Amino acid sequence: MGELTVHYAGNYSVGGAILTEYNNLGGASGVLGAAITDETSTPNSPWGSGRYNHFQKDGSIYWTAGTGAHEVHGAIHDKWATLGWEQAMGFPTTDETTTPDGIGRYNAFQTGSIYWTPSTGAHDVRGAIRDKWASLGYERSVLGYPISDEMNDPAGKRSNFQNGYMIFNSTTGVATAYYNNGTPV
Repeated sequence: MGELTVHYAGNYSVGGAILTEYNNLGGASGVLGAAITDETSTPNSPWGSGRYNHFQKDGSIYWTAGTGAHEVHGAIHDKWATLGWEQAMGFPTTDETTTPDGIGRYNAFQTGSIYWTPSTGAHDVRGAIRDKWASLGYERSVLGYPISDEMNDPAGKRSNFQNGYMIFNSTTGVATAYYNNGTPV
């Protein structure tokens, strides 16, 4: 694919699949604004390496051969950055998307997801806990949206939700959902 130079406090190159995604999002007048970095290689991560550009309006587009090009922006972008970018959760596998209930937004990544609502903020849900939450219906489940990031728990890992919590037992490999009063879902 061709290369485009975008002007914003200098010249920055955006090319290939990242350029296609960028143009699909409206280019410099879209949700991301103008590029503020050249297209750059990511450091190697457990999920391989890729390429990215950062943009003016608190967003980025990341690309790998396996995931394609996907944008991450706003509070989800900021959360992913604080977690360690692709080093922590892998590369994005979706663009930021509105949740089916219309209240929140999310991006899926290779090893988890980050969900955001105006009332809960942005929180990550990973691995077996995300898989169990998915089997219950995600945000439409009895648990609702995540209200904490995944954290260590004496049994393994834990994530808190609006109406309960989930614990991944690292010994058994099982994630179990609980209401806030401790009763299993």
